[in-house]
Amino acid sequence: MKQAAPVPGTRKGEAPPPKDPGPPHRPHDAGIGAVVGGRLKHLREQADLSLEQLSRLSHVSRGMLNQIELGRSVPTVTVLARIAEAFELPVSVFLTRESADSLQVLKLSEANVLRSADGRFTSRALFPFRGARKTEFYELKLQPGCNHRSAAHGSGTTENLVVASGTVEIEVASATYALAAGDAIHFAADVPHGYRNRGSDAAVAYLVMAYPQSVTY
Repeated sequence: MKQAAPVPGTRKGEAPPPKDPGPPHRPHDAGIGAVVGGRLKHLREQADLSLEQLSRLSHVSRGMLNQIELGRSVPTVTVLARIAEAFELPVSVFLTRESADSLQVLKLSEANVLRSADGRFTSRALFPFRGARKTEFYELKLQPGCNHRSAAHGSGTTENLVVASGTVEIEVASATYALAAGDAIHFAADVPHGYRNRGSDAAVAYLVMAYPQSVTY
């Protein structure tokens, strides 16, 4: 089976955390909401799951799942990671409409951006979601005070991150590594890890996720 979501989430079997209020509404949310909702409905029907069954598998309420499918609610990074893990798919499969083009320009103005509940951590995919691949490329933005936690990804998954601006602390297991602009780090991401910005300015980093087996979109 494919590895679970490449962005922070929760482990299977964990009790669901308190209800996520979600980020404030933004004009582009309507676009990403329609994309995520359509993909979710397609995957759920393909797997022959009711909303109630998917709710039990993902630890996301039936009402929230219904709102997402209808495009009325944009899930946070954590919520979407739980849903993706229930399907044993990466989060990225929810973020694009299907395309058969051999070349694709990824416009910033049309980007699908995932946000943490507090809005301090954002992740933007910088690759098209089609075909099979073993790597994924993301732009991460961490606002001052950001402390974003990620559960362990699938066995053999690695992350290679370079800081473009600002300062970032990467926590892997129980160790912390301070990175300035231009610094890079490569680590096994099949253990709990986190991203922190203790600085007074926003930080930008670029992340390559690598999987031991190809992921098909």
